[in-house]
Amino acid sequence: MASRIVKAAAAQLSPVLGSREGTLAKVLAAIASAAREGAQLIVFPETVLPYYPYFSFITPPVSMGPPHLQLYEQAVTVPGAATQAVADAAREHGIVVVLGINERDHGTLYNAQLIFDADGSLLLKRRKLTPTYHERMVWGQGDGSGLKVVDSAIGRVGALACWEHYNPLARYALMSQHEEIHCSQFPGSLVGPIFAEQMEVSMRHHALESGCFVVNATAWLDETQVASLTADPGLQKALRGGCYTAIISPEGKHLCEPLREGEGLIFADLDLALITKRKRMMDSVGHYARPELLSLNLDARATSTAHVQAGPAPWRQDEPSHGFDDAAAIPRPAPGQR
Repeated sequence: MASRIVKAAAAQLSPVLGSREGTLAKVLAAIASAAREGAQLIVFPETVLPYYPYFSFITPPVSMGPPHLQLYEQAVTVPGAATQAVADAAREHGIVVVLGINERDHGTLYNAQLIFDADGSLLLKRRKLTPTYHERMVWGQGDGSGLKVVDSAIGRVGALACWEHYNPLARYALMSQHEEIHCSQFPGSLVGPIFAEQMEVSMRHHALESGCFVVNATAWLDETQVASLTADPGLQKALRGGCYTAIISPEGKHLCEPLREGEGLIFADLDLALITKRKRMMDSVGHYARPELLSLNLDARATSTAHVQAGPAPWRQDEPSHGFDDAAAIPRPAPGQR
C-alpha cells in the first residue's frame, strides 16, 4: 500500500498572560521553528491566543470582573490583525496551522478553533459547543455549524476543544466525515496530574475509535505565572500539572514521547496508510456501524438571535393600483370605490 507521509508538530506553549501581542509573537516563532524542521502541520493549545482564562478556575465570580474585562480587551477578532499575521505565516512557511483563540464577537467571548491551510486561507472557524464548568462565566456557546472536517493540503482535518471529547456524539460527527487527522486542544496547567492522565486515555481512545491520527496540544504555566495568578498555595496547586502534548497513531500508539512539562515542540511522521490498516478491521462509521439501529442527528445550521425576512414593500394608498397588492395578492378597491 502506497504511503502518504505528513510531518506533524504539536506546540506546548507558555502564553504571555495579559498580552495578545506577546503571545502572538511566540505563536509566529513556533510556526517558523516547526517549518524549519519540515513540519506540514502545527497544533497549538486551547485558546492560547491571547491566553486561557486560568483566573476563572480559581477566582470567585464576584471578583472576576477585572481579569474578564482584560481578556475582552486582549481577545481576537476574526478577521483581524492577529489572524492575518497567522495566515501570512502559514502561507510563508507552507504549513497548516490549528490555533485556539479567545474570539471576541461584539459583547461575547467564545472559545474558538481556527484551521488555516498551507496557503494561508482560513478553512474553519468553530466555537466550543459547551464551555466547561468555570468557563461558562467566560464564554458563550457554539453551534453545530462548526462540527466540520475540512480538506486541507495535508488531508482531512477536524478539531475539538478539551472536554468536547467527552461528548461522544460530537466526536462521532467528525468521525462520520472521515477525519484523517484530529487536532485536539486543552489548556494544560490545571487540576494536576490526573487531568493529564484522563486526557491521555481520551485521546488514545479517540484515535482507536475513529481510526485517525490525533495531534494534541496543551499550554504550560511556569512558577512565575502561577504566582501572578494567585498567592494562595492551595490554589496554586490547581494551576500545576495537567500537561500532555502528544501525537498518536490510529492504533493508539504514541508516535513520539509526550511532553508533560515545560515549553517545546514535538514532531512525528504520520503515515496515512495506517488509517486503512486500522479501518480494515474496525470502521466505526462504515462496516462496523449499524445505522438502522444507531445514528446521529446533527443540526449543522448556524444559530442567530435575529431572523430577518425581507420582502416587497407594502402597498401604499398614494401608489397607483391595479386592484391588487403585489406583496400579499389581496384584492384592493380602486380609487373612488368602496
